[in-house]
Amino acid sequence: MNTRRDFLAKSGLGAIGLMCMPTTMHFGLLKPEYGVQLYSFREEMAKDAKGTLEKIAGIGIKKIESARSAKGLYYGLSPEEMQATCKSLGMQLFSGHVALDKDFETTMEHAVRSGQEYVICSSMPSEGQTVDNYKLVAEQFNKAGEACKKLGLKFGYHNHEYEFEVDKDQVLYDILLEETDPDLVHMELDLGWVVMANKNPLDYFERFPGRFPLWHLKDMDKNTKENTEFGKGILNIVEVIENQKRSGVEHIFIEQEEYASTPLESMKHNMDFLRKLE
Repeated sequence: MNTRRDFLAKSGLGAIGLMCMPTTMHFGLLKPEYGVQLYSFREEMAKDAKGTLEKIAGIGIKKIESARSAKGLYYGLSPEEMQATCKSLGMQLFSGHVALDKDFETTMEHAVRSGQEYVICSSMPSEGQTVDNYKLVAEQFNKAGEACKKLGLKFGYHNHEYEFEVDKDQVLYDILLEETDPDLVHMELDLGWVVMANKNPLDYFERFPGRFPLWHLKDMDKNTKENTEFGKGILNIVEVIENQKRSGVEHIFIEQEEYASTPLESMKHNMDFLRKLE
């Protein structure tokens, strides 16, 4: 089975995001407006972007994060078409996964045209699981953050499992947090990969409060090391939701890379699971 990491290695660019939806207090929990990472519907988006967005809106999801695809940043749509399609469905494109590469200037231009806010680098721009490389990458991230800020965008980074490897007794992901400017580099914490790396998200909320304005809410099967529907894996979803304020999260995107049946049925399950927490 192809993983997202395999897919990203073969594809081109991505998309981006805007504005903050309100959260309310309900039965002691902050109730966020959950969104979806469109990689969850990658095949469907490639075949029929507008029709797939309509189905996603139909199950109550209004916040969108895009992912780069073989058809470009917006699945064959122009930035303006993507924005207009989302608006017509009562949805909003807040964030998108992109590559920090030679085409990054064009990526930022498209982000501005789409009305998005966040430009999220979806994987490490250079290889090397060393402290030195991660310090160099942190410099790149700060520069990208400066370039985005000038255009009214926000730059960020999405982790996987490998960033939590250790070199010279230092966790590499911690290097990124320590060496980047919080005003320029906004972390999107993929909670599924954090727990797969045997780390506790709450530890990061405690040590780096306010550094994670975006999340990927993703449950993981410890045995298969694949995505599973909420409540079937090892992520303590209730616990992280209860501690979301400390993390600084503004946007929570559900991501489902593998499915028990279909992407839409898995997403319905996930939404039902979250509604039962309210």
